[in-house]
Order: sequence, then structure tokens, then C-alpha cells
Amino acid sequence: MVASVAAAVLLVGGGGAWLAASAGGSGGGTGSGAPAGNGTPPPLTLDGYSSGAPNGIAPGEPDPNGVTYQADGALPDGPRSAAVHWPKGEVTEQDVVRLAQALGLTGTPVAAGQAWRIGDRDGQGPALTVNRQPPGTWTFHRYAPGTDNCQSVTVCSKTPSAGSDDPVGEETARKAAAPILKAVGQDSAKVDAGQVMGAQRVVNADPVVGGLPTYGRPTGVTVGAQGEVVAASGQLTTPVKGATYPVLSAERTLELMNAAQGPAPRPGIGGCADPVPLENDRPAAPCADTPATHERQRIAVEDAVFGLAAHSVEARPALVPSWLFEVRAPGARDSHTVPYPAIDPEYLSPAPSGQPSPRPSVPGDAPRTRDVRVEGYTAEGRELTVSFTGGVCADYEAEAVEGPGTVTVTVTERPWEDKVCILIAKVHHRTVHLDEPLGDRKVIGSDGKAVPLEKPGARLPR
Repeated sequence: MVASVAAAVLLVGGGGAWLAASAGGSGGGTGSGAPAGNGTPPPLTLDGYSSGAPNGIAPGEPDPNGVTYQADGALPDGPRSAAVHWPKGEVTEQDVVRLAQALGLTGTPVAAGQAWRIGDRDGQGPALTVNRQPPGTWTFHRYAPGTDNCQSVTVCSKTPSAGSDDPVGEETARKAAAPILKAVGQDSAKVDAGQVMGAQRVVNADPVVGGLPTYGRPTGVTVGAQGEVVAASGQLTTPVKGATYPVLSAERTLELMNAAQGPAPRPGIGGCADPVPLENDRPAAPCADTPATHERQRIAVEDAVFGLAAHSVEARPALVPSWLFEVRAPGARDSHTVPYPAIDPEYLSPAPSGQPSPRPSVPGDAPRTRDVRVEGYTAEGRELTVSFTGGVCADYEAEAVEGPGTVTVTVTERPWEDKVCILIAKVHHRTVHLDEPLGDRKVIGSDGKAVPLEKPGARLPR
């Protein structure tokens, strides 16, 4: 039903998120991050963000629920400038062999279309798939996906020999992940082994790029109850430095983040009711005793670290200079990271019209599910990999219904509950295992529309 492939900004249980459709580096073009001829960096267009806040463009996260991020103390100034980084460089066979050896795989990588593959070609045993184009998105699964035993979007099976329902300890999980992190050049990455999914523990590693910590480009390694790596994903290519931009202090960036929220909402939909008879002839409560606006929920900012956060820039992945705010909602046990671009708004151009601005989820949001539009696919043997745009605060599951002439794929989004998180639009991939090879059959989305075949270097439809 659901297998392990993710190529977008946060994969549940780890995994990084880059726009897999990009094959470019830091080349020219508006918003590409390449320096202009006069030495002035070109404007950046951050997809999914809008203008309208004070002092120019403030890409951010407007929240109709009314959230204010408030620092308890002084915030750091940070550097005066920083560079955008872009994925570049095609993945070589040697790169794949190095990673495969760390995962315990033997054999020779086989080039299949856009990807390198090594391992069981039938999908029944350990297999590694690596996208040849930058950023070199890779996924690994040790066991064949199941059909009704899914524990996460990265692992849809249990270890056949598993005899315990308890996850391994953090130290054991870190040791299991260490050779993999070394193989992908992330020895110095910030590692967190606190995430648990049933009997599995997930090690998430955020790499250091250009001497700065990153957010939204982790390597995720899932360790089973027996201490073996059962799934993993990440990116192989190292981002390269692009244009350098003036950046703001954490305090000024926080002001812009709050300004992007807009005015506090009125109570209810459309504000308070006028004292006119309702259907039951009882008058509604007058507005006089109702406050004009709700008081915003205050989210404490406990820390701010300057770093690079994953964003989509004109449908291309990039690491953008940002402040990484560590925030905690009232009554919440754990804190969360909320990134916000630190680039001077003078150098940010408005996003194309018609693109909605995402809002962060806050504790108390009602859980909801929805079907996500499938934007592209690739097929190899009985594996069908679909791509779609999603966020970083939800689980995504894909399933397929096979017919004689078509394969209908449905991707379901399930947002995380009780988590403060900015919803950055990113492209994800999921792999569905078919009963028979796709062949000449058409791929259809849940909306009834045909899904286009992805081509190397092509941009996915927005």
C-alpha cells in the first residue's frame, strides 16, 4: 500500500524534503540566487508566500487563529549577510556504492531512468533507490511493504523476526545510524533520536551546510526493535553556495513574522451578530458586550539560532538564510522549531498571484484528512512512485487501485495534532507496489485526471 520514498522537506519519521523535479544548481534567472551583473543579488521569490506586511515583503505564515510569538529575553543579532545554497551535482555510481555499503547492501548499482538502484529488484527484500539528479534524494527499505500493517509512511511492514514491541534505546539507535550518516557526509549533523513510532525509533540528523545548522533537510533513519535499520531516506548531494544577501537580526525577523499574521480576528465568522430575530424568534446577543477582536494566543520564543531553512524558490529547492525560532505553546510539554526567512525584505519579490500562504498549525486544531492531488509519476517494474505537494506537519499515505487499463492512485494527508509547525509547501514522493507492472496502463489521480509521467529535469505542475 505505502512504501518508503520521500523527496520533500520533512518526511515523517525523518527524511528530507527537496523538490525532486529540480535538476538545476545555482544558475541564472530571476530568483535563482546567482549574482546579478552589477554585484547586486537578484530578488528571491519564495513559493507559497505573499507580500503586504510592513517594510516590504514579509514571507511568512499568516494565522487566522491569531498567534503572537513573544521572546522572553533579548534575541541575538546574527551576521550581517548570508548566502542561499542550492543543490548541485549528479549522483555518481561511487556515491551510491558508498551509501549501499553503509546500509549493508552488496552488488552493483543499476541505472534505471532517473535513478540508481541496488538491491532486490522485486521489492521483496532490501533495496536502495537514489535519484541521479540533484539533490540526490535516496530511500531505503529493508523489508517489502505490507498491505494492512503500516506503522508510518516510511515503513509499511514489521520486521519478520521482531519479538518485541518496545523500541531500542536512543544510544543504540544512534550507533545503528552512525555509519549511514558518515556515508552521506553528515558526521557533524545535529542528531535527534527521540522520535518513536510503535516499536521503531527514528534518528533524525540535520546537517551543517556552510557552517550553519539547517532545518528541513534531515536524513531520517528508522531503527527496528532488533536494532537494525529498516528504512532510511535523505539527500546525497551537497548544496553549493549561491548569492549572498543582507540579513536581519532575530528581533527584526520576529517582528516581521508577527506582522505577517495580519490583524487579530473578530470572534466567530463575520464577527458578532446584530440584535435581530433568528429563526426561533429569539434575538441574538448584541455586539456591545462582545470584544471587537480575540486576544492572540501567545507563543513563547525560547531561543533563536541563525541557520538555513529549506524553501521552494520558483519551484526549485533552496536553503534560505533564516532564523530558527524554538517556540513553546502554553501548556505544551515539548518545544518546536519555527523557521522564518531572515533576508532583508528588499530582496524578496512577491510570489505569483493565486498561491495561498500557508499558516502554521497550533495545538487545538481539529484533525482532518484530505486527498492530495498527484502531480507526476515514474514507474519501474511493479514500483509506481508518485509525486505531490504537501507540508512538513502531516503524514501522507498512498494507495493504488489497479484496473485493466488504469491505475488509480490516492494520496491522503493527515495533519499532525497538537504541534506548532509552519506549513512549508514541499514536494513529496511515495512508492506504491503494484500486483503487475504498470505497462501501458494510465495513471489516474483521485480527481479522475490523468497523472503525467515525470521526466528528468522537468518542473512538476504547481
